[in-house]
Amino acid sequence: MNFPPEGPGSPGLNVQSVPKVTVPDLRSVRGSGRKIVMLTAYDYPTARILDTAGVDVLLVGDSLGNNVLGYESTLPVTMEEMLHHTRAVARAARRALVVGDMPYMSFQTGRRDAIRNAGRFLKEGGAAAVKIEGGRKRAALVRALLDAEIPVMGHIGLTPQSVHLMGGYRVQGKKTEQARALVDDAVALEEAGAFALVLEGVPETVGRAVTGAVGIPTIGIGAGRFCDGQVLVFHDLVGLGEGAPPRFVRRYAAVGEVIAAAARRFIGDVRDGTFPSDSESYSAPAAVESRKTGGS
Repeated sequence: MNFPPEGPGSPGLNVQSVPKVTVPDLRSVRGSGRKIVMLTAYDYPTARILDTAGVDVLLVGDSLGNNVLGYESTLPVTMEEMLHHTRAVARAARRALVVGDMPYMSFQTGRRDAIRNAGRFLKEGGAAAVKIEGGRKRAALVRALLDAEIPVMGHIGLTPQSVHLMGGYRVQGKKTEQARALVDDAVALEEAGAFALVLEGVPETVGRAVTGAVGIPTIGIGAGRFCDGQVLVFHDLVGLGEGAPPRFVRRYAAVGEVIAAAARRFIGDVRDGTFPSDSESYSAPAAVESRKTGGS
């Protein structure tokens, strides 16, 4: 198992000396007692910091639409936008597994389109795997992608690309028949060859039932304590998002406030003439200074 013995999050993790996390590594986590840690990343500096911190998986989520590009949902995100950001993250990742999120209408239009677009994540984007939303109805596609040597991470529960069909971002699996359907979805995706599953926005009991029903790792986001790992959106984690975060988010920093405070200080220093100072300005040789002032 290619994980450092000191575990993720240890200070000073030297990513150059730790083997890169692979798809088989993640599959082997199941039953080991070790939790998988996944965060979204959309750019080089963020990915570099998270990789060095010891995050196991960097997900280039289509949530970049909401968090980076200013869209109201994930639906407008294009393949070209996803590839642009995936390349940046992949350039930074020395240890973490990079997973590219298949955007809306990149795989729903047919198997041929799906294979081509998924392949672009690996060939052009530098990702090691792709993530696809949907349950049993995606099983045949997962098999086809595996035939094309493309590892697949599944995603069930609250699937943001189905926001209109679901009537909003609502917790899924509250009713018994819905919970059973999610278990069936998870089993079908495992049988099709998915190496891991994201469970989003489901009751903790459902997260536990799904995890118990499959032999591949489950990674929860608003799915309770019994999954094999957890994922959050980076912007929610550090306080860069707009508005109040979802209930399942724990905010670990208020980076947005720090940035705003720094910007206000800069504005004040520029306007009152204290920036730049002499130490922040370049000087010329004495002879040049003499000519400028009219000296001989």
